[in-house]
Amino acid sequence: MRIRSARRSDLPLLQEIERAAGEPFRTVGMSWVADDDPPPLELLDGYRRAGRAWVTEGPDGLPLGYLIADPVDGAAHIEQISVHPSAARRGLGRGLIAHLDGWAAAAGLGALTLTTFSRVPWNAPYYARLGFRVLTEAELTDGLRKIRTEEAEHGLDRWPRVCMRRDVPYADVPYLTETARPQ
Repeated sequence: MRIRSARRSDLPLLQEIERAAGEPFRTVGMSWVADDDPPPLELLDGYRRAGRAWVTEGPDGLPLGYLIADPVDGAAHIEQISVHPSAARRGLGRGLIAHLDGWAAAAGLGALTLTTFSRVPWNAPYYARLGFRVLTEAELTDGLRKIRTEEAEHGLDRWPRVCMRRDVPYADVPYLTETARPQ
């Protein structure tokens, strides 16, 4: 598995990954999620230009999964992480999250956060297995509250959602370099 920064030429493929990764939501009665449009190319390009978009690539060099992130209240917030179903269960998502740990450590960010569906097996239960914990309402930062409000405006609150957090390990991160530090 090779993780690298997203390239401009990857962006349409990231949209395809997003569409494919949405399809399993139909099996749990969440067709609306499956039918949701992927992030627009302009938005993905903004993450790419900011150095906050990474892909895990296959042997052919094409993306199989991607992660985009924002700094939010002292944490690296996973805005989106998706893996193509044809490459699922190979540790690609876990690898992307580990890569984000390194980026966050280089940036001095103390945690990773995300929002996700609490009752979808490949959402909150998966992240819990990776060491994320559900935040209580009192633990939510202003930035996370804003994200949840935006999600509700987009209709994502039709199904139970949670905010989750995992501390970033600072030790034994050998791949950190000056170029990995966010601007």
